[in-house]
Amino acid sequence: MIRRTPALALASLVALAAPLAFAQAPAKGAAATPAAAPAAAAAGKELYPKAYFDFLLKERLAQGQPDSPELRNAVRDELNTRELLVREAKKKGLDKTPEIKNQMDLTAQTVLVRAYVNDWVKAHPIPDAQLKQEYDKIKAQIGDREYKVRHILVDKEDDAKQIVVSLQKGEKFEKLAEQSKDPGSKANGGDLDWNAPSNFVKPFSDAMVKLEKGKFTAQPVQTQFGWHVIRLDDVRDAKVPSFEEVKPQLMQRLQSQHLDAYFKELRSKNGL
Repeated sequence: MIRRTPALALASLVALAAPLAFAQAPAKGAAATPAAAPAAAAAGKELYPKAYFDFLLKERLAQGQPDSPELRNAVRDELNTRELLVREAKKKGLDKTPEIKNQMDLTAQTVLVRAYVNDWVKAHPIPDAQLKQEYDKIKAQIGDREYKVRHILVDKEDDAKQIVVSLQKGEKFEKLAEQSKDPGSKANGGDLDWNAPSNFVKPFSDAMVKLEKGKFTAQPVQTQFGWHVIRLDDVRDAKVPSFEEVKPQLMQRLQSQHLDAYFKELRSKNGL
């Protein structure tokens, strides 16, 4: 409730490392082309082009499935079943209905778009120097220290001031945190765990870094979320991942930004 969108945190980049579909490479060690079967699979009737079988087998192997007679038979059965179902669908004229035709056209378009985007990404690699520049920028924003803090968030300044008075009288911060309106921390005594200052909105982080360990803010801190009473529990050196550790995530992030810019340029050139 008091955090910024963590787009600039390296730790978030690692935690949110969801590879882009168009940038995904085959898993290391995965076969790039169908390997010869360990043992010859039993021959059977085939209702599909061999190219379909090769493509689907290659896809399964890239996903990490081991090549085996069982896998090849499964692929063969799947393709035969697909063809039989396609024939039945055409007998009913489903391929002629406007809705199904639109879906088929969009699916074919999606395949072509994905192929083009993959080709564009390969032709426009992100230089290591640009990746390192992005890493250094994020690292500088994170800083070299992390803070373990608690807070109590309320709507009114007077309520926050009363919490400060109660703390000065010796009441437990964790108990008073039960009245906080931050659902993510109130059940844990207001604990926000370890964070870099950049993870918080500026008024909060500014007050946090000025505190001594074990002390709380004598004056409530106002942010767009309400009024905070903050206590600093501890400080430590920041554990920032190395450049090599986050390089794949940085690559995906910058590729996505470059693609967005390219898409906008393409639309603009076509008057959209």
